[in-house]
Amino acid sequence: MIDQIIEYNKTFVARKCYEQFVTDKYPDKKLAVLSCMDTRLTELLPAALGLKNGDAKIIKNAGGLVISPFDSAMRSLIVAVYELGVQEIMVVAHSHCGACHMSYSHFHDEMLRRGVSDETLDTIRMCGIDLDHWLEGFKDTPESVRKTVDTIKTHPLMPRDINVRGFIIDSETGALEEIV
Repeated sequence: MIDQIIEYNKTFVARKCYEQFVTDKYPDKKLAVLSCMDTRLTELLPAALGLKNGDAKIIKNAGGLVISPFDSAMRSLIVAVYELGVQEIMVVAHSHCGACHMSYSHFHDEMLRRGVSDETLDTIRMCGIDLDHWLEGFKDTPESVRKTVDTIKTHPLMPRDINVRGFIIDSETGALEEIV
């Protein structure tokens, strides 16, 4: 598949298809969106929010979560605020998310089946990584959104004048529900 993508890319560049996407690094709407990496949202999310290329910084991960105050999602949001002029942040979870009810025990069995040893997992734990927490999903989507919004709002490096709000988008229709 990657080789096919590389071949497509050569044609894309040769035909200058990129020209319609030219913008700079600063989001025109001064907006960052933290959302899930779910494939159903790839085109639905920006379309449902009325965003075009260059309008917003869109940060995606499994579940659209900030799982700790110093994880990569939070780092990206801090950079977006201080370096790129973001003034508002939307946390957008979605219906029927695969991260809902995700658990380390499932990953553990799958890791073992695919060749990761218990010794490797034990070494990671001895280095201070809590795999149960790191690979845990969530049980309640609205509560997960509230927790992520609160983590962002109360982060010691996040300016208090940044507007942070949480939502759940319907994975089929794109309808937004604000979570307060």
